[in-house]
Amino acid sequence: MNQKGRIYKNMKKVELLAPAGSFEKAKTAFKYGADAVYCGTSSLSLRTRADMDNNDLIKTIEYAHSIGKRVHVTLNIFAWDDKYEEIIEMAKILNKVKPDAIIAADGGVIETLKQYAPNVPIHVSTQANIVSLRDANFWYKNGAERVIMAREINKEQLRYIMENKPKDLEVEMFGHGSICFAFSGRCFLSDFMCGRSANLGDCAQSCRWSYNLYAEEKNNPGQFYPIEESENGTSIFSSRDLCLIKELPEIIDMGVDSLKIEGRLKTEYYIASVINVYRNAIDDYMKDPENYDYTKYMKEIEKVKTREFTTFYFNDRNNKDFQEYEGKQYNPNYEFGGKIIDCSNSKIVVEIKNKLVVGDYLEVIIPNQIKPYEFKIEQLWDTETDEEIQFVNPGKAGQSVKMKIPIDVENGWILRRKK
Repeated sequence: MNQKGRIYKNMKKVELLAPAGSFEKAKTAFKYGADAVYCGTSSLSLRTRADMDNNDLIKTIEYAHSIGKRVHVTLNIFAWDDKYEEIIEMAKILNKVKPDAIIAADGGVIETLKQYAPNVPIHVSTQANIVSLRDANFWYKNGAERVIMAREINKEQLRYIMENKPKDLEVEMFGHGSICFAFSGRCFLSDFMCGRSANLGDCAQSCRWSYNLYAEEKNNPGQFYPIEESENGTSIFSSRDLCLIKELPEIIDMGVDSLKIEGRLKTEYYIASVINVYRNAIDDYMKDPENYDYTKYMKEIEKVKTREFTTFYFNDRNNKDFQEYEGKQYNPNYEFGGKIIDCSNSKIVVEIKNKLVVGDYLEVIIPNQIKPYEFKIEQLWDTETDEEIQFVNPGKAGQSVKMKIPIDVENGWILRRKK
């Protein structure tokens, strides 16, 4: 029993489920400890800007299965009738390549999947707004093997569902990442303002924009007074990012089956950083629950955050501290430095993601190790000519540079740059 009085009996290890907007991002997620990834083609998975076509999707599934990992395919749009021909064709493909699950929300889509992809388990998306035991039971009776809970529920509601659901119904929840301003992502703001539907995967993220607001005193109609947080206006719709690293022990103790990280459009750097933190936190808690210290994991998460964090409604239904009024979208202290692509020689080839200069400090994010390795760039060499240079800019896709790194590294490892 720990300091909060929890009893550890047959703790089940929660699945760590990572976002994968491309095949390369899937490989990064697996390298840094994800048990499974969720991904989908751009036209059917609520991410039209995701870099994944049918061939990439199949390649991701085959690669994952070759290393003992899992893939959950997102097919979670709310589909117009003219989309069903494409949905049926995709269902037939998935029935052949056999991903580990299909994530869907639309009842019509789920019925179509049951008909054309009967060999693939169905997970009901958070877009279905599952907030109650009755709701979870409804989807279970209609063939779902897993339900993905709405972000709006709190831990008491979640615990009640976990204690009373059918034993073989799995439960997944979001533990980290962006929160949509609308109820479980069922938003129409982008469609209204830009003609780009979030429910078809084309969200313009209008909630993240800065707005100019004005107040009109009713006795002086026509006179408007600006309401501003800064000279850029105010971001009244923008939510903070969810972070439940402190609450991870409670989530595991409840028996939640899968902890999901949001971010299919985020970089490999973000995926490596966040997945590595949660992998270490889960493993450490399972090994030594009484001495779980969330602060050491939070220190690493702080390096990659672009907005302030919130626990949303998980701890308190009355929580109001989850809006990001400043509209912040960047980290002032750290950025994506690069990705190791060839470590076969003493001079390591790094694909760069931001400007690197001799004298910069980089951190190697090491899989399954919470503390990164920091080093100073002493020399840089041009990849093609091997000529020594002082700096390099990311002028083209795949731009690379050679450097020496004082520790043994592997291809695919990510480097973080201190600004």
